[in-house]
Amino acid sequence: MKTVQKNLGGAFARLLIVTSLAAAFPAHANDQSEIERLKALIQELDQRVRVLDRKQELAAEEVVAKQKTAPVVNAGESGFGFKSADGQFEYKLRGLTQIDYRNFSGTGFPSAVDGFLARRIRPTFEGTVFGKYGFRFTPEFGESGDGKSNTAPEQNKARVIDAYLDIKEIPEAQIRFGKFKPFVGLERLQGGGDTKFIERSYVSNNILPNRDFGVSVFGDVLSNKLNYAFGVFNGVTDGADNSTAQDLNNGKEYTARLFATPFIGTDSALQGLGFGISGTSGSSIGTSSITNLPSYKTPGQANTFFNYNSNVLAYGNKTQWSPQAYFYKGPFGLLTEYAEVSQGLKNTLVGGGTKLTAENNAWHVTGSWLLTGEDASFKSVKPNSPFKNGVEGAWGAWELVARYQENNLDKNLFSGTSWVSSSSGKDNAQAAKTIGIGLNWYVNSSSRFAVNYDRTNFTGGKASGSAKTLDGKSEDLLVARYQLSF
Repeated sequence: MKTVQKNLGGAFARLLIVTSLAAAFPAHANDQSEIERLKALIQELDQRVRVLDRKQELAAEEVVAKQKTAPVVNAGESGFGFKSADGQFEYKLRGLTQIDYRNFSGTGFPSAVDGFLARRIRPTFEGTVFGKYGFRFTPEFGESGDGKSNTAPEQNKARVIDAYLDIKEIPEAQIRFGKFKPFVGLERLQGGGDTKFIERSYVSNNILPNRDFGVSVFGDVLSNKLNYAFGVFNGVTDGADNSTAQDLNNGKEYTARLFATPFIGTDSALQGLGFGISGTSGSSIGTSSITNLPSYKTPGQANTFFNYNSNVLAYGNKTQWSPQAYFYKGPFGLLTEYAEVSQGLKNTLVGGGTKLTAENNAWHVTGSWLLTGEDASFKSVKPNSPFKNGVEGAWGAWELVARYQENNLDKNLFSGTSWVSSSSGKDNAQAAKTIGIGLNWYVNSSSRFAVNYDRTNFTGGKASGSAKTLDGKSEDLLVARYQLSF
């Protein structure tokens, strides 16, 4: 159509030229030589018009060619980035910052310190090359400690949280290498800015692995109704992170997970239902310098309610298993998870000693309700009406959350003092039971305010000898957060 219009335009222009020339020389209409001269002039002008037309065609073709190769730059709610015109290369810069204030009270930890902290400061650089090869790099500049057992404030140091590579040649069987979240815990697989409560549950923080270094094969099959993952990793202690350094022993940890969403993409009332099971298996042998055993923390992640004796180390097989499920319908959300770990122990750093297989567990049920009517989901909330000032202003999204959780330790650990720490200031409990409530205000899809209150009661933990107990004591935690993510 554009070509036809252009040709018609050229012909019309030439017609105007002939008409104008004829009008300009009416007295010589019958003069043959003058007519020939006019014809030559018309042909010259016609040629010039054709040259101009071709230049315009070339300019248009050049614009189209540049559009096909020019990179696309994006800046919005999902971060900053750019990608090639053919979509084969894409790079993104994202970020997550969380500033907290925490207040502790109760009889369990009277010396607990209140104050502000940067819980997470995480820039993320991620992307795809050649359409099927991905990467992600996320350092951590917040919190304290080095991701292992060092938690003193003076040891606040930058460390690597995520550093992995993906191969996506076959969408149903992708491969991930490096340091990342093993496909084990359901709540752990939520992003750090997507969790309903400010801190994750005992299942995530005290039992199942946080991040580890290894390789996994994973994918969605059966029309995305079944997700699977299998992996092999260096192995971490309960709820712990790992470094990117060489492993310190030959023992490895194997992981597996199946998670089904059988009604996804249907009109069923159960389309928001997902359920599955995961597990790990491996061997963990501690040493006098690295025992490979955890300390179990309360919800605020500042106080510890159970410590192994300093001469106890991991010794033998370690297995974990975790049934898990979620359900989302309209503004209502529910996520529940159970985890149990079986760990071989030995109570002497050298020699034979006494051996024990301890079985510890944790579980939680977390519910949420969006007061402003948005649809609940596994991801963070995107308000229907982001907050705005003025007459046409809106109030964002408001969400109520509630959670009950428990962390229970093997009663055999308290049969004597050989397993439980008797060090000064390290009181112990056999179980921590916590009920929590909270309110989230999603100002927009990037900005969020949150406040949580958790009440933890400690039971059991009495052991012979000098080991102290938290039995009958409690911890009250009030924590507020401002979060910015993009």
